Amino acid sequence: MRSSSRAVGLALGFAADWYFADPRRGHPVAGFGRVAAGLRKVMYADSRVAGAAYAGTLVAGAAALGVAGERFGRRPWAGTALTAAATWTVLGGTSLRREAALIGGSLTEGDLAAARERLPHLCGRDPRGLDADQIARAVVESVAENTSDAVVAPLFWGAVAGIPGLLAYRASNTLDAMVGYRDARYRNFGWAAARLDDVLNYLPARFTGAVTVAAAPIVGGSPIQALRALRRDGARHPSPNAGRCEASAAGALGVRLGGTNTYGDVVEHRPVLGSGRAPRVADIRRASVLSATVGGAAAVAAVRLAKGLGRFRG
Repeated sequence: MRSSSRAVGLALGFAADWYFADPRRGHPVAGFGRVAAGLRKVMYADSRVAGAAYAGTLVAGAAALGVAGERFGRRPWAGTALTAAATWTVLGGTSLRREAALIGGSLTEGDLAAARERLPHLCGRDPRGLDADQIARAVVESVAENTSDAVVAPLFWGAVAGIPGLLAYRASNTLDAMVGYRDARYRNFGWAAARLDDVLNYLPARFTGAVTVAAAPIVGGSPIQALRALRRDGARHPSPNAGRCEASAAGALGVRLGGTNTYGDVVEHRPVLGSGRAPRVADIRRASVLSATVGGAAAVAAVRLAKGLGRFRG
């Protein structure tokens, strides 16, 4: 596939996500999730080897589907169209911001019950007993972390590896969400999926952190404060990647993230990221503006990277 076709396809796919968000019906990622859930019933065992086979089968299958797509799309117009469609399929930036806005709207209207009901659409945190500011913290953290997962990382892998990169990344990230937990059932079986997702997000998360620092003034923040939070707190998070996204966002927004989180029966005590005040409902919108800015920068960078790699390959 020509580099120009890949670059234009990435740009068109990003634009489609920006204006239309995720397809409301028949989403391919949901279909992949159903296939993964079915295969999990067959392959599950309390073993890292079984988990690696499970994750490897599904991610390799997604990549193979992408390779077939690129072979089919050897003509420039076909390659552009298929890359655009794949990019639109795997991105989730607009849906992320819309979910955050719905929760923020409910909180602004004083409808705490509606906000609690909606929170699981955005993250796996148990919303029972959370007050408005605690929900706001959960939303801000989720928007910060998922800016990399839902926008920056897929664009990066699309630029580097085309349609196979887009599909393989989304497969890996979906599996991490499904089985990459640290509870008793998936501690071993989900290990490979979680580690693969960590590897694939390593560079995108650090790009997200750096651009968040630069974009701090757009939300009234200080790049110096954001950089300080990133350097001081980015490695304190249990995830090798999420901490970079959340710490830089905390510094840019002038808030303090982290604390005690409950995921079903699992209670986690996360380190504090940033040195500002506790998040408030109004910070949800600011976090979404920051996320949109980082996503736009990632799209520009992905287009330039795709063109540059294409010239390098000759």
